[in-house]
Amino acid sequence: MPEFVKGLELSRLFFEEAVRPVLAAEFPALRYAAALLGTGSEVLGFDTEMSADHGWGPRVDLFLRGEDFAAAHDAIHEALRHKLPHRFRGYPTSFTEPDPNDNGTQHLSALDGGPVNHKVELMTTRGFFRNYLAFDIEREIEPADWLTFPEQKLRTVGAGGVFHDEVGLEEIRGRFAYYPRDVWLYQLAAAWARVGQEEHLMGRAGFVGDEIGSALIGARLVRDLMRLCFLSERTYAPYPKWFGTAFKQLSCAGALSPHLGAALSAGTWQERERHLAAVYQLVAEMHNSLGITDPLPTEPRDFFGRPFRVIELHGFAGRILERIGDERVRRIAARRPIGSVDLFSDSTDLVSHASWRATLRRLYE
Repeated sequence: MPEFVKGLELSRLFFEEAVRPVLAAEFPALRYAAALLGTGSEVLGFDTEMSADHGWGPRVDLFLRGEDFAAAHDAIHEALRHKLPHRFRGYPTSFTEPDPNDNGTQHLSALDGGPVNHKVELMTTRGFFRNYLAFDIEREIEPADWLTFPEQKLRTVGAGGVFHDEVGLEEIRGRFAYYPRDVWLYQLAAAWARVGQEEHLMGRAGFVGDEIGSALIGARLVRDLMRLCFLSERTYAPYPKWFGTAFKQLSCAGALSPHLGAALSAGTWQERERHLAAVYQLVAEMHNSLGITDPLPTEPRDFFGRPFRVIELHGFAGRILERIGDERVRRIAARRPIGSVDLFSDSTDLVSHASWRATLRRLYE
């Protein structure tokens, strides 16, 4: 087994040392962008040796102009099939055919001769965003679009790497760098609202002896508080496999992680509440540091006289909503802040498949 190289670096080297020379020799006038975007742990920089067991390897995304894609796609594909090496940095450059029984998964396939079944994917920028986000880049990105783009996909558009760009790929992906201010405010308010809807229920379940139910609600609160932290630091959150890994990269993680971990492992609701209350205070302080509302209290309080410590009763969600100026976002928020698709659903099928987005948009129109 060759020495492991992070997939993004492997992709860059593969382009520079293997793909670019073929394109320069066979298509010297071609204008294109080379990148690694979209799906794959390596795009996020979180891949490990285990990641190499599927979909991983020497691969590159090539973005062509529309006229070149139509005229030269087949010729470029075939030139690469016959000119690329069979191995690169010790890894095969051929892949198996997509497995229809495993969501189209492909694996590295060692070949010693014949054409290379490569993964240099040819596309246009417009085609990529249509397929990946179900969005036409020739349109304005509207609030309903932002709220139906899964954060994982937005993160992988901005992550990864662009190795060469003659078609404006960097400018296009820059449009998706982060939510516009008023959409961001709406998202923050929705995240605070979620915390407020369940923070008192954790203690209430434990109070009647339901520690399993209390722990389940506590775990949901941990997830929602972590998502609130991503929003506070203006960072897209990835999907569950890398959610905690990415959280550790946030500036607030050092202070919050001990309490979040202790809340998850707590054996009683009182211990769980003690650690969650510490997190409540810290995220309230984070909110105040953003300066988007007047300072709000950071000390948790009892829930309407009941012995359950909460924070959202101080009105974070409502105060944030007051600061939204975009009338389109205000209309959406007026129907109660459900937030984006990631805030109200963790269904893999719903957030992963772009075909759902047109239906989801109707929630905000």
